[in-house]
Amino acid sequence: MPIPGNLDPAMQEAFADISTLFGLNRLERPGFGDSIIRGLVITHASVDNKAEEPLKKEGKVVCELTVTEEMLNGGGNVHGGCSAFLIDICSTLCLMAFNSEINTVSQSLNIVYHSPATLGETLRIVNTTMTVGARAMSARTEIWNATKHRLVASGVHIKMQPSAAKL
Repeated sequence: MPIPGNLDPAMQEAFADISTLFGLNRLERPGFGDSIIRGLVITHASVDNKAEEPLKKEGKVVCELTVTEEMLNGGGNVHGGCSAFLIDICSTLCLMAFNSEINTVSQSLNIVYHSPATLGETLRIVNTTMTVGARAMSARTEIWNATKHRLVASGVHIKMQPSAAKL
């Protein structure tokens, strides 16, 4: 099923199975966050003119996910580490939608926690690119509780080109 938005067909195909995109199908045993990645569904992906600066482009990717047991802390709310993981993964998808050739590592991840989300609630994760340069790029993410119409967490993820190994 095509993802709504104006993504080119090659990226549409890559985004159709996020677990393959992140290499989960190559692993012999489960890794960190595998079940969370497998639960993500991309509901929109596009690259359009930036409203504030029409000469620039802006990528946008929206994902949805139902809160499951493995995402919760001892108090029954989505764990802060899980929110950070979602911001990392989903903002990376957004940057990939903007530029499929990126090969980056995280430089900085800043998060603000706003309200809790609990088991069974639906999260809508809205990601937009802020800047995409030759060596560094950034994306803004908002995790919304679609069930209760509240902002759960927001973050800014800065990524950069990795330096070459010096031996």
